[in-house]
Order: sequence, then structure tokens, then C-alpha cells
Amino acid sequence: MDKLIDKMVDTRWFMKIVALILALFLFDSVYDADKELKEINVPGQQDSAIIEDVPVKSYYDTENLVVTGTPDTVDLSLEGPKSHLESAKKQQNFEVYVDLTDAEIGSQRVEIKVRDISDKLDVTINPQYADVTVHEKVTQEFKVDAEFNNSLLGEGYTAEAASAEPKTVKITGAKEVIERISFVKATLDVKGPITETIADDATVRVLDRELNKLDVIVEPQVIRVTVPVKQLSKTVPVTIVRNGDPQDGVTINSIKLDVNEASITGREDILNETESVRVEVDVSKIEEDTVLTLPVIIPDGISAVDPKTVKVSVDVSTKENAGKEEEEEITEEPAEETQAQDQEVTKTFSSLPINLAGLSEEYEAVLKNPASGRTSITVTGKSSRVQDLKTDDFNLYLSLADLGEGDHEVPINIDGPSGVDIKPAAGKATITITQKEEA
Repeated sequence: MDKLIDKMVDTRWFMKIVALILALFLFDSVYDADKELKEINVPGQQDSAIIEDVPVKSYYDTENLVVTGTPDTVDLSLEGPKSHLESAKKQQNFEVYVDLTDAEIGSQRVEIKVRDISDKLDVTINPQYADVTVHEKVTQEFKVDAEFNNSLLGEGYTAEAASAEPKTVKITGAKEVIERISFVKATLDVKGPITETIADDATVRVLDRELNKLDVIVEPQVIRVTVPVKQLSKTVPVTIVRNGDPQDGVTINSIKLDVNEASITGREDILNETESVRVEVDVSKIEEDTVLTLPVIIPDGISAVDPKTVKVSVDVSTKENAGKEEEEEITEEPAEETQAQDQEVTKTFSSLPINLAGLSEEYEAVLKNPASGRTSITVTGKSSRVQDLKTDDFNLYLSLADLGEGDHEVPINIDGPSGVDIKPAAGKATITITQKEEA
């Protein structure tokens, strides 16, 4: 038996059969290991993810066309091996785009596509399509209207018209959109109160008739806006108000001021209503010739006055001096009457109209300052001459002969009775002359 087994082992066929059996065992072992490995690893490699707000790029003839309707961003849903997903999410080196290189003018639906992303990933784009419109591209130049919120001005200040630099901008967009442009504005965004000239950058806004913002390209987008700001002021006469009664034996011959006019500042409506300021003199405390420094009193609503104080010279006569003069007079009553008539006084006439004279028929004129078209005057002279004067005795006018279009500062002329000194509250008026429109 042993010899038979040894003989079989020594044969070539026996060795081949043994080798085949060993090979089968080895194959089965490897196959089962590989199967087990796949069952462990496959579920871990597959995954899904969503990438939101991916920018969309459009390709078209940017020199001659404008495209509207393309979404700014889309969302991508990805499925595939986890390693590829992670790479796509972190690097985002792919591109989402719309190809309009062969598009014609008009409305059309186009597919949104993605490229340069791993082919191992299944990609879904949301939205997948876009309804776009291709327009003819137009560039035009428009004047910019500079704006400023006047409510930000400090009390007693006014602003002149805002100016833009540059005065015009180039606007590019779809022809249909350019035709809808009604307003091109640049508004200063500043905080108040404003008490001096301001200059700052402002963004240009392009609006249609309903003040809707239009989708266009503006060059330059930011411009410089300047608003000249100045304090509202007006020159008015200073009037004298006597308080109290002179002491016994004291006669007030005259009260004079070192200045007869003052400059006041405040809101425009208050300035228009204010025709004078005053100095109050308490004559009950005056016993002899004296010089007083007194405050200038302003109405409510006026924020400042210049000068704030004035010097008041008071000329008086006492009973003793009067007695010496009486000895030289023949009768007492005529002397007192003559003295009263010779007393110098100042009287103010308010709200006198300013007339226009000599303007050519081809022009028309508008008074800018004083805007009311009226002013005040002060008249100084002997009491006997001044006390009976009326507003009708004076004619205030501007001589506009030989003046053309534009703004002019013109002296205020006054026709009035002789023997008195007449001064207007403002020596000059500002007037704007324009060409009359043809009928």
C-alpha cells in the first residue's frame, strides 16, 4: 500500500491535481476577502452635498449687447464619491455659465451649465434654465442733478444750489432702459446741522419717471457735490425807544447813535418780517449830557445782531441853563416853542416798496434781496420837519437802464423831501434780469 501511494505521489498527474486543488482554495479565499472589503468600503465613499449661491457667468458680445434675466447665482446639488465632493466644495474651481455667444437680440430661454467639475459627480443645477433678453447696448451722456437736504441746515443759514463735478456722466445700458431715464441724481449723505459750505462724494442714481432705480452702468459712479452755505442776514435801521419821563428841570434835546444800522441773522421768514431793531434809553435817569453803551434789542427768532451794543449820546438842558437863556429872550413862550421845533429827531418808515425803473422791454426782473421787494428807511432832521412826513413822501427805486441778463447788485435810490437825512436799511438790492419768453 505504501508503495502504491509513493508511486502515485511520484507521478506528474498527481502533482497537477494537488496544485489545482490548492489554487482553488487560494482563489476562494481571495474572492471572499475582496467581497468583504467591498462590503465595508463602498457605503463610505458615496455621499451628496448642496453648494448654494454659486455665481453665474454670462458669455456674450459685451461691446454691442446687454443681457438681462440671467440669475446672479444658482444652487448646485452634487452626488458622488465623498473625496470628490469634498474637493469640489472646498476648491470650487468649477464654473457655472450661460453661453450666449450666438444669441440674437430678443427674449429666449437658455440652459445654465457647469464645467471643470469632476465627471465622477452627478450635478443638478437649480434653476436649470433662465429666461433672458438680449438688448442692443447704448451709451449716452447725461447731466447730473446735485441735491442736498435743506432741512439739515442750521438755524439762520441758507444754501445755494448744489453743484456736481463732473457735471455729466456716461450711462451705458440696454437701449430700451436708456430711453426710460428721467432723472440722474447725486444726493449728499451728510449729517446736520450744517453751518458752512460742504463738499463730499455722492453716488449717482439713475431713475425712471416713477423714481425706480434702473439697471445701468454709470461712469463715473461717484462724483463730487459742493453746496455753498451762508448765514442769512439783513441790514435794518436801529431805532431809539425812550423809556420813562425826564426829571424835573431836565429837557432831552436829542439822542443820537454812533451807528444807525445793524446786521441781523436768523430764519428767512423772521428776517422778512423784521424791519428794525431798537435801543431803549431810560431818560428818567439822565441828568446831564452823557454817552451810554446800550445793547441792541432784537425780536424773537433773530439769532444774532452786529453790532451787539451801540453808543448813545444824549444832549440835555437843565433848568439852570434854561434860566440863563430866558434872560436873553424878550418873551418866555416863543423861546420854548422855538427850542422844541429845533430838536433833532429820527423817524423810521417801514416796508416801503422798491420800484423798478428803466428796464428794457425785452427783459423782466425779479428782486432776490430783499425778497419781499420792500425795505425800511430812517429819516433824521428837525422835529418840525420830520414829524409830519408820511410814507407817500418817499419813492424808492432801482435804476435798471443799460443792464442786461444776469444777477446785478444795484444801489437803492430815494426821492424824498429836502432838509432831512434819509438812509435806507440796505444800501443795495440784488436783482435777476432774464430775457422775456416769446409768445
